[in-house]
Amino acid sequence: MKTRTLPLLIAAAASMAVLAACSGGTEAGSGGGGSGGSKTLTLASIDQGSVEDVVKAFEKANPGVKVRYTTSGADQYQQQIRTQLSSGTAPDVMSVWPGNGNPGATYVLAGPGYLRDLSDRPWAARMPEAIKSVAQYEGKTYTAVFGQNGIGAVYNEQALANAGLTPPDTWTKLLDFCRAAKAKGTPAFALGNQDNWVTQLVQYALVATTVYGDDRDFDKEMQAGQATFAKSPWLTALDKYVTMEKTGCFQKNPLGTNYEASQGLAATGKTLGIIQGNWVIALLEQKNPKGTFTLRALPATDDPSKTLIPAAAGAGYGVNAKAKNEELALKFVDFVMSPEGMNLFVKKQGGLPSLSDTGFVANPSLAELSEYIKAGRTVPFMDQLWPNAKVQQTMLSGLQEIFSDQSTPRKLLAEMDADYKAGS
Repeated sequence: MKTRTLPLLIAAAASMAVLAACSGGTEAGSGGGGSGGSKTLTLASIDQGSVEDVVKAFEKANPGVKVRYTTSGADQYQQQIRTQLSSGTAPDVMSVWPGNGNPGATYVLAGPGYLRDLSDRPWAARMPEAIKSVAQYEGKTYTAVFGQNGIGAVYNEQALANAGLTPPDTWTKLLDFCRAAKAKGTPAFALGNQDNWVTQLVQYALVATTVYGDDRDFDKEMQAGQATFAKSPWLTALDKYVTMEKTGCFQKNPLGTNYEASQGLAATGKTLGIIQGNWVIALLEQKNPKGTFTLRALPATDDPSKTLIPAAAGAGYGVNAKAKNEELALKFVDFVMSPEGMNLFVKKQGGLPSLSDTGFVANPSLAELSEYIKAGRTVPFMDQLWPNAKVQQTMLSGLQEIFSDQSTPRKLLAEMDADYKAGS
C-alpha cells in the first residue's frame, strides 16, 4: 500500500495505502549547493503536505544544514525510484514502504542491496514487533517506520447530520445507508479510482473482515500453498465491492474521478464520506477547515463483533546504500524517529506514531481506530506480506478493469494467484 497503504493507503496511506498518502508532484528546494556537500541532504518523499514541516524542523535543529527534496504521488514515485537507484542517481534518503507489496517496498529495495542497514540505529530495536517485521529484510532493519495507518470509512459529520443518517455497523445496514444516501442526492462515498492505487482501499477494508475475521492465519496458509485468492473469501470481499458499486454507494464514474477530486467531494459534503486511509483526514480538513471528519470501520458482515480494520505500518524512510552524505542521511532518519519528528509527521497526516512513548495525543477523529488497535482487532495491509510487487500491480489494474466491465472478480483473483505462485 499508500496508500494512504499499501503500500494501501493506507494512507495513502495512502497512504494509502496503502496504500500512499498524496497525489500530484512538486519539487521543493531548500537551496544549499550540490548534493554531495557535507551540509546538504537530498530527499525524495511521498509525504506531500507533511514532510515540509519535518524538513523545516530538521534544518532548524541542525544549523547550516540544507535539505533538497522532491515530493510526488505514489504511482509516479514507484515508477522512478527503482530506476534512480539502479542508475546511481537516487537521493540520500527516500520513502520506503514496509513489507513487499510494491516497487518501493522494503523487501524489493533491500534485496538487491539498494538500502543501508539501519539495525544499529537507537530506535530500531524499540519498534513494535508487528512493525519491525515489515521494516526488516532477512532480520535486518532497513526502514524507519514513523507511523501507523488504518483504512476505513471517513465520514463528513456535517454531511451526515444534514442527511439525517448515521454510520452503519453491519453489511446490511451499509447497503441500506448507501440507498438512503443516494435517494437524498448525496452518494455515500467518494471513490477516486482514476488513480489506480486508490482501487485497493475498499477491497482491503472488506477483506479484513471477510477473510481474516475467521482465519487470522490466512497469510501463512497462502505462503505454504494451502490457500489461494480465488478459492477463499477474497472472492466474497470482491463481490461485495462490486455490490457496493451496483447499489450506488459511490458517486457516478469513479474511474473518471482522481484522488484529488474525491477529496473535494467528501470535504464539501457532495458525498457523505470517503473510504480511505486515515491520512486523508488532514487533506479533507485543508479543503474544509470547518468540517469534522471521523474514521470508522467499514462493515463487511452482519456481526459487528467480527469487524476488523486494516491497520499497519505506514510508509517510512530508508537510506540509500550509496548515499553521498550518509552521516546526514542517518541523522535525518533518526530525527524522523524522534518524538519531535514522529509527532510532527503523524499530527500532520492524521495518523498514530509507531512508538508508544512520544507523548502524542491522537486526533479525536481516530478514536475508533485507536480502540481497534488496542483491542487487537486489526490486520496488516494485505500486500505487505505478498512475495512480490506484481501481485498488487495486477490487482490494481484488474480492479480498474472490473469497474470498466473488462474483467470479473474470478478472473482477477486467478491472475493474482498466478503472480503470487511465481514467488519473489
